[in-house]
Amino acid sequence: MSHSRDLLAQLVRFDTTSRESNLALIDFVRTYLQGHGVTCELVFNEHKNKANLLATIGPADVPGIVLSGHTDGVPVDGQRWSVAPFDLTEQDGKLYGRGTADMKGYIACVLACVPALVRASLRMPVHIALSYDEEVGCLGVRSLIERFCAQPVKPLLCVIGEPTELKPVLGHKGKLAMRCDVHGAACHSAYAPSGVNAIEYAACLIRELVRLGEELKAPQHLNAAFDPPFSTVQTGVMSGGKALNIVPQQCSFDFEVRSLPAQDPWQVAHQLRLYAEHTLLPAMQAVSAQCAIGFSELSSYPGLATSSQSQAAEWVAQFCGSRDFGTVAFGSEGGLFDQAGIPTVVCGPGSMEQGHKADEFISLQQLDACDRMLERVVEFVRQ
Repeated sequence: MSHSRDLLAQLVRFDTTSRESNLALIDFVRTYLQGHGVTCELVFNEHKNKANLLATIGPADVPGIVLSGHTDGVPVDGQRWSVAPFDLTEQDGKLYGRGTADMKGYIACVLACVPALVRASLRMPVHIALSYDEEVGCLGVRSLIERFCAQPVKPLLCVIGEPTELKPVLGHKGKLAMRCDVHGAACHSAYAPSGVNAIEYAACLIRELVRLGEELKAPQHLNAAFDPPFSTVQTGVMSGGKALNIVPQQCSFDFEVRSLPAQDPWQVAHQLRLYAEHTLLPAMQAVSAQCAIGFSELSSYPGLATSSQSQAAEWVAQFCGSRDFGTVAFGSEGGLFDQAGIPTVVCGPGSMEQGHKADEFISLQQLDACDRMLERVVEFVRQ
């Protein structure tokens, strides 16, 4: 565990908040892997300031196991930390720092098992896959998955090390994030009926979203494996207007749909668009033909629903020593791997109860347990 702890200390020092570059961390990992004789492929974003990393240990011509994690983290702005967020601090059996739980603790353990993988004679490969921009919509991993899909053989299993306290998670919801822009007609508020109030029409759209969200709670849509057991809709950001005595011309709001794996979140967006086009726009354009309502996608990723009877589930149960399969409320890159034909299970050290908060931490006990889990992975892939 001391090796994992030391590697975690190095990883935490890199500020890889999604708005920042992750290249310094990626270069550290590449140098570490090259020091053990492992070659890496980097897949850059279009601006060349972020990169995914893909490394393969063992025979590349047979299906293997992917150990996957994201390198980015959420901001510390406005949070009251009692320790330095980008220095690892140990107190009372806990390791504090941004990303310790979500999810640099897992990455550190994966890197710590590299020497054992290199020494072993492997019957199947282990792929190390590190991505960027997971926290802002699972953006970077898509080009990484394309690399797997372009290879002659696909992996048999992907283990995504999001913090689940090392319990095997087979399902999570998908997410669709959208922006709605409402363009009205401004005028002096004393003559409000002569204008088109963009904020008020945005409020009508949000009210319709609330109604659509209530419909998703109907008994026929429920899945008791999830908490909450239904797809959810919520508006999180809204802006509009210039002054109280001006009928606002512009208003925009961002909303999200977190959908059960069997449901299509785009259905909500489609129904809202129909409501805008058939109910609101005619009234708006009767006052001003320039009025409009537009929708744009901010981000999306699919849900995950791996069968408990699958080989992937069975293998991860062996690795972590538990068949207590579950689901989580948060999303992951798992749905994208699964969608590409790579069976996926989410299982990693730490708890999301600590993720995204001030004084984020992972316990030494969880880090040690993850090392033990990965030792079983090494034994599994040996000749």
